[in-house]
Amino acid sequence: MDNPHCLPSFFLPTPLFNDQHCRAHISCRPLKMNHPILPISSPSASSAMVAASPFTANAATMLIQEHHDETTRLLIDDRAVETKPFLPRASSYNSTGTAVNGSSFYQQRRRRIASDTSLQSLTMDGGCRSESLAHAASDTFLLTRLGFKLLRCLVVGYRWITRFLALGCYALLLMPGFFQVGYYYYFSSQVRRGIVYGDQPRNRLDLYLPKNSDGPKPVVAFITGGAWIIGYKAWGSLLGQQLSERDIIVACIDYRNFPQGTISDMVNDASQGVSFVCNNIAEYGGDPNRIYLMGQSAGAHIAACTLLEQAIKECGEGESTSWSVSQIKAYFGLSGGYNLFNLTDHFHGRGLYRSIFLSIMEGEQSLRRYSPEVMVQDPNLKAAIAGLPPIILFHGTADYSIPPDASKSFAEALQRVGVKAESIMYEGKTHTDIFLQDPMRGGQDDMFDDIVAVIHANDPEALAKDAVAPPRKRLVPEFMLKMAHAVSPF
Repeated sequence: MDNPHCLPSFFLPTPLFNDQHCRAHISCRPLKMNHPILPISSPSASSAMVAASPFTANAATMLIQEHHDETTRLLIDDRAVETKPFLPRASSYNSTGTAVNGSSFYQQRRRRIASDTSLQSLTMDGGCRSESLAHAASDTFLLTRLGFKLLRCLVVGYRWITRFLALGCYALLLMPGFFQVGYYYYFSSQVRRGIVYGDQPRNRLDLYLPKNSDGPKPVVAFITGGAWIIGYKAWGSLLGQQLSERDIIVACIDYRNFPQGTISDMVNDASQGVSFVCNNIAEYGGDPNRIYLMGQSAGAHIAACTLLEQAIKECGEGESTSWSVSQIKAYFGLSGGYNLFNLTDHFHGRGLYRSIFLSIMEGEQSLRRYSPEVMVQDPNLKAAIAGLPPIILFHGTADYSIPPDASKSFAEALQRVGVKAESIMYEGKTHTDIFLQDPMRGGQDDMFDDIVAVIHANDPEALAKDAVAPPRKRLVPEFMLKMAHAVSPF
C-alpha cells in the first residue's frame, strides 16, 4: 500500500552543514561609564576631560547601533583611538593599593582602557566560534529530525529495516571523509556560505572560490540531489572543494524541497539561482561568459527542466527573462532521470511511492511538462530546442537508484533533434560511487577528469596546470570505501 508519509530510501546526502555566517550581534543601548573615556592619543588634554561629563562632545563617546541588515557599526567621534597591546587587568592597579595621582594616574587609566578594549575583542572572537558551534549543533538537530522522518517509513517492514541498517553502516564507513569535508565547509576562507539570491525560503547559495585570483575563472552552477525531498546546497561541498582546487568557481544552489514546495517551485528557485550567478558572478572573480550548469540525481532533473523552460521562455513572446540559455556553455547531468513516465514505477519499487511522487510532480497531468526527454521531441518546440547548449550526461552502469538507461535514452533523444549530446558510462559504478566514494578515494577520478577537461578545453594554460596538478588527497581508507560500496543501499 502507498504510504503518503514515506520518504525515499534510495538517496541519502552527505551530512548536513550550516550556511550561516558568524556575526557579532550586539543590542543597541547606551554604554554606562563611571569615568570619562579619555582620548588615549592626547594625554595632555586629560585635566580638562576629568571635569567634563562622560557624554560631552569632547569625550570619546562610543555608540553601538544595530541596523536592519543585521550588521553593526562602532561609531566613535572623529578622534583616532589607539589601542595598546593586551595587558592583564591586574597590571592596571597599584600593587600596594595606594592612590595614584598625576601622570601615573592617567598612565594607569590608559592601561585599563587598552585592557578592556583587548578583552572585548577577544570576547567577540570567542563569540564567533561559539556561534559557529551553535550553528553546527542546529544542523545536527535538523539532520536528526530528517532521520527520524525517514525512520517512520523504514520501520514498516523487514525490507526497510535492513535498508536502514545498511544506510547507517554506509554513513559510518564514510564518516572520516564527512568530517574533513565539514571542517573545510565551516572554516575555509574560500567558502562563501548562505548568499541570498531570492526572496523565497531557502533561496541561498554557497560559493567555492579558488585561492588563485589572477583573472576571471570558469563557473559551475550546481543543483544538488536529494530525491526532491532532502536536497541541500551543502551536499555539493566535496565537489566544490575539489573543482575550486582546479581554479573553477562552484555555486551550489539551494531550493525548496517537498513538501515546502513542488517541482514548479524547485525549478523556479533553480532558475533564480542561475540568474544570480549569471548576473553577479563577476563580483566574485567569475567569468560570466564561461558558466556551466550541472545537476546530480534529482538535481540533474531539476537543472534540465530549468534549462529547457528557460529556452522555451526565450522563444515566447512577451516573456521577460533575467538570464539566457546562451550564457550556459554546457550542461552536465550526473546520474539523473529525465523521463518521469519511465521512472514512476521504478521509484515506487525503490520506496518513493507513487502517491508522494505524483504529489511532488503536481499530478499525472504534469509528468510530460517535467520530462525533458519527452519535451525535446515536441515539434512545436523545435526553435527552443535548437538553442540548447551541449549536453553531457554521466552515469554508472551499476546505478540501481536511477537506471543508466535514463541518461542513454535522453542523450539519444537530444541527438535525434539536432542537439549536441553524449552519455558517458562508468563501468561498475553505483549511484553514489561517482559522486562520493570516488572523490573520497583521492588520486585519479575519471568523471572529475572528464568534467575538468570540458571546462578547460579552450584554455591551454589551465590544461597545462591540470597536467601537473598534484593528486587529490585520500579522505577515506580503501578498505572502508570497498565496504561502503558493498553495503550501500543505493
